[in-house]
Amino acid sequence: MPADVMKSLFINPPSFEGFDGGAGSRYQARREVRSFWYPTWLAQAAAMVPDSKLIDAPPNDLTVDQIAPLAKDYELIVLHTSAPSFSNDAKFAARLKAENPNVTIGMVGAYVGVRPVPSMTSATAVDWMAVGEFDFTCLDVAARKPLRDVLGIAYRENGSIAFTAPRPKLENFDELPSVLPVYRRDLNIETYFNGYLDHPYVSLYTGRGCRSKCTFCLWPQTIGGHLYRVRSVESVEAEMTMAKRLFPEVREFFFDDDTLTDNLPRVEEIAKVMGRLGLTWSCNAKAIVPRKTLEVLKENGLRLLLVGYESGNQQILNNIKKGVRLDIARRFSRDARELGIKIHGTFIVGLPGETPETLKETIRFACEVEPETIQVSLAAPYPGTELHRQALENGWLQMETGELVDQHGVQNAMLNYPGLTSTMIYKSLDEFYRAFYFRPRKMFSLFSGMLRDPRVMRRRLREGGEFFRFLGERKKKDKAKLAAAAAG
Repeated sequence: MPADVMKSLFINPPSFEGFDGGAGSRYQARREVRSFWYPTWLAQAAAMVPDSKLIDAPPNDLTVDQIAPLAKDYELIVLHTSAPSFSNDAKFAARLKAENPNVTIGMVGAYVGVRPVPSMTSATAVDWMAVGEFDFTCLDVAARKPLRDVLGIAYRENGSIAFTAPRPKLENFDELPSVLPVYRRDLNIETYFNGYLDHPYVSLYTGRGCRSKCTFCLWPQTIGGHLYRVRSVESVEAEMTMAKRLFPEVREFFFDDDTLTDNLPRVEEIAKVMGRLGLTWSCNAKAIVPRKTLEVLKENGLRLLLVGYESGNQQILNNIKKGVRLDIARRFSRDARELGIKIHGTFIVGLPGETPETLKETIRFACEVEPETIQVSLAAPYPGTELHRQALENGWLQMETGELVDQHGVQNAMLNYPGLTSTMIYKSLDEFYRAFYFRPRKMFSLFSGMLRDPRVMRRRLREGGEFFRFLGERKKKDKAKLAAAAAG
């Protein structure tokens, strides 16, 4: 550990109201229900630098005017950015530089990692941007290493943009310090919540990367890679023992690895660790986990799986290289339901091959597999993904330079296909939610859960209000689009 480091501040910048801007999130937009994820990627970098500070602005409703004056007190500021938030984050960086012209500003995140030159050109106040994994990059910069000697960055040199040699991917994840002390020191865990995890919760990673090749998924194609690199089970046990001590009030721990179940023997060992510690937990999973493994997980504290079903049409799943068969997904869902494992199912409308018929097929499939809750997203062609490349090559983009989200942080429908316009895709989102949730069976299930637990009652009432307001905003947006089209 270097003896002399810059006084360093790590910031997930202010953004749209209710917008979890991607620091630890795959869904970089406002959600139907106000939700916030932990800034785990940024917290990991902050954990590398002694005496650093982490500020997560969105869940704390912190404004630019509240944070910017702090720049006077620091030598290094690192901002996490994303495709939807980049333009705002670039303006925020300029404000920080105006407050302290001598501060060194870096940007990290998938967007600047795949588009460093246009990003550096646009964000003139930023001194360097990480290209690839940035944990040790931030430490090197904080340790006052000359930028030209820091691996894996774009930086400014004599008025031009220069690059250093690529940084090798981290192989031994046991080298990384835990993010938990940073959470305890700098974050208020009460401000982090979503519609399917018990509150309060804590999320963290036990590894990075995903073996799946899904064409739309951002992190494996940009920073994480397709090799699942992990902490040892012994390291996970030590970290979760620490978690139990630091966060006795937490009701659920969420392992946010892209797919924790990619390694079945390892996830079973982690489950047994959680069982010994008496902790309730959840994780991301593909809809292919065998019943034998599900039984081990359930017996050792697993409460919920977040499952990316994406579509109920096999050809679309093949198009996006999902690596899942619908018959296996149906069996997996049935096994989980019989074992009492909750599922939060995620679906995407507007993927390549989508038609009005496949949209209906996916809605029917969602009602058949019957997850406890769902999230429906619009297909988002993030720069750096195969989906973005396909959209450019095939002319699917609604607007090549358009925004992934609108001025309020709500997703825009960015893709058009023959026979399926972006307007039709956008409208299907509302139809999907109504078809799934407004069934007597699902409404009875949700109300029963509310009656059994007062905490669930309060939460569902709040979420219901937010959900209907969100749908109302979408309806207004649809009317405004139609009016603009008629006027044009």
